[in-house]
Amino acid sequence: MRNQKTLQNIVSTLALLVVFSFSNIIQAQKFAYIDTDYVLLHLPDFAAAQQELNTYAIDWQAEIESKLDAANRLEVAYRAERVLLTKEMRQKREQEISSKRLEAKEMQKQKFGAQGELFQKRQELIEPVQQQIFEELKGIASSSGYMVIFDKSNQSNMLYTNPKYDISDRLIKKLGYVPGETIEVEDRNDVGKGNSTRDGDTRGKGRDVNTAPRNSRGGSSGLQRPGSGRVK
Repeated sequence: MRNQKTLQNIVSTLALLVVFSFSNIIQAQKFAYIDTDYVLLHLPDFAAAQQELNTYAIDWQAEIESKLDAANRLEVAYRAERVLLTKEMRQKREQEISSKRLEAKEMQKQKFGAQGELFQKRQELIEPVQQQIFEELKGIASSSGYMVIFDKSNQSNMLYTNPKYDISDRLIKKLGYVPGETIEVEDRNDVGKGNSTRDGDTRGKGRDVNTAPRNSRGGSSGLQRPGSGRVK
């Protein structure tokens, strides 16, 4: 019994030492976070990239809609003349209309698809901005001894943050800008929005590429390690 009690005391003492040591380790580690969406609002290069992406999207969407308009005009003419056409002529006209619509759909996929040209352009234009932010963050982490710097952008899973650990303004200053002096990107919400008017019509289904947040704390950009491919 005496040996058992002694063993219990030893185990209890060791457990307390482990808990105490672990607490000291946790307290010694330094953490911080940034709000990437807020930071990006201050960067002229990001605003310029967003504007260029909008221009590409608007031009491509206009070309797609032009193809669909041509298909719709062919269909209107076909419906008016259908009763006068032979079976072979009807089949030829229907095939022509279908081909025009298919051409528009293919362009839609090529330009606005998951791995389409707009996605590639976004990577090309936004990644240098991400790299700039990432390099400054590495410098801040090194000089301040941060173990981890989290991202509070709206795609993160951070449910609660204490503002005293927010180093967003510090990062903005390191990048050479003044916290609070944000840059507005022209809002083109009309790009990629609208309703289909006929079966097979993809009019208005392009994507609005203006992903810059509309307010000072929020949006959909997020930061990813350069080269990882995520640019929202």
